[in-house]
Amino acid sequence: MKTFSGGVVDDVRFVAKADYLKQLAALRDEGFEMCVDLTAVDYLTHPGRALPAEVVDSIVLERFEVVVNLLSLSQRRRVRLRVQVAESDASIGSAFDLYPGTEAMEREVFDMFGIRFDGHPDLTRILMPEDWQGHPLRKDYAQGSIPVQFKGAAS
Repeated sequence: MKTFSGGVVDDVRFVAKADYLKQLAALRDEGFEMCVDLTAVDYLTHPGRALPAEVVDSIVLERFEVVVNLLSLSQRRRVRLRVQVAESDASIGSAFDLYPGTEAMEREVFDMFGIRFDGHPDLTRILMPEDWQGHPLRKDYAQGSIPVQFKGAAS
């Protein structure tokens, strides 16, 4: 973690998918009692991105990245985990048993990106209708292909 006059910069950790749940458990045991956010990024249109030099030999860039932000209120610290998830196996372990508050966050990521969370108690859509086809926040999702009738719109 880097410090500067009077403040602290977030600690960002690139974690291998195989180590994700072990890292979460270790951080929870270190006092990171709150998962503030769990989301994903689709890097389909960013082929030139790079990893920090210290992890380039141990982490392989993938299309998707799951991003988890943890907070320790008692230590006044934050940590961000970044986990690469391949398009060919868009799944990762569920954080629900360690951080129950991630239940809705994981459902949202599943709904919007199609990333499955293994072990999640109710991995169903949360924003889109159950019969919706596709995942709207994927960069290859066809935009504007479904006509939408707006209530009260002039025809």
